[in-house]
Amino acid sequence: VPVVPVPTSYASAQLGHSGLWAGIGISAPFGLKLRYDDGWFGRYESLHSKLLTIDVQPSLAWRVSDRLSLGGGLDIQYVDVTLTNALPNLGASADGTLRVSGDDVSLGWNAGLLVKLDGGVRLGLHYRSRVKHEVKGDYAVSGLAAPLAAANGTTAVRSPLTMPDIATASISAPITLATRLMLTGRFYNWSVLQDIRFLRTGHAPAVKHLQYRDSWSLAAGADHRINDRLTLRAGTMFDRTPTNDAFLTTRIPDGDRTWATAGLSYALTRALTLDASYAHVFIAKADMDRTDLYYEGSAAQTGVTTRSAMSGNVDMIATSVTARF
Repeated sequence: VPVVPVPTSYASAQLGHSGLWAGIGISAPFGLKLRYDDGWFGRYESLHSKLLTIDVQPSLAWRVSDRLSLGGGLDIQYVDVTLTNALPNLGASADGTLRVSGDDVSLGWNAGLLVKLDGGVRLGLHYRSRVKHEVKGDYAVSGLAAPLAAANGTTAVRSPLTMPDIATASISAPITLATRLMLTGRFYNWSVLQDIRFLRTGHAPAVKHLQYRDSWSLAAGADHRINDRLTLRAGTMFDRTPTNDAFLTTRIPDGDRTWATAGLSYALTRALTLDASYAHVFIAKADMDRTDLYYEGSAAQTGVTTRSAMSGNVDMIATSVTARF
């Protein structure tokens, strides 16, 4: 079972005695890591897929009044991509290999507000902008035999990649003195990602159609304070996949996701708090039936059809320590 670590870190400080705060966060908002066996039936579509994003987010927040706080900042986003798949050889037993890799740094922004209403109710709104990348790197073909051997080699490649903007609305309300209910809804503008397009000088574009659709999620949870040191939490979330059934790919074998979560906070001292959580994600079954063309437009054009039924689940464990100075 693969283990994928996702580190995050946040820090904030009040600027003097004003209502102004400065903060910085480091997170990984989007990610993908999949590796299949070399000889598996879908190897011509994908073998290894990795997408790593790292956000460095300097922010400012202003406490306008006891009821209203505003905040915003930049998203300095680094993206690193590696994609590999096998290539069919003509009349040869061994496959060739395609490896595309590249990275980029681009800017986005985010803004939000927090409103405190009567009765301890809190309302939060947040918007994170889309980030447009121009990923640049290498397009490497190897292992092709005659008459395809001329395609072997490494060329420079660029690939436009847009990460979606996200709008979030959250509300929390006390049910009792010790228990608080929370609801969060999110809209993801995934329709900005329609295809994966590899652009090389002197070559026709290589395109993998995705036709993503906009998606949304809805989460509900509650926390219950046992005593001054211990708080327990539980929740659930439905997260609609942005994938399009007609263009489903083994690179991103996704389906609608249902989350079940539990966690706790424990005050180790007045200055240190330990948080821990566990989430199990149920991924709904999705059927894939797609045909991809290789060496398109040449005498060696080859069509490969991949059919499969995909489902799965993910377990996530998270821990953090909060220190107050």
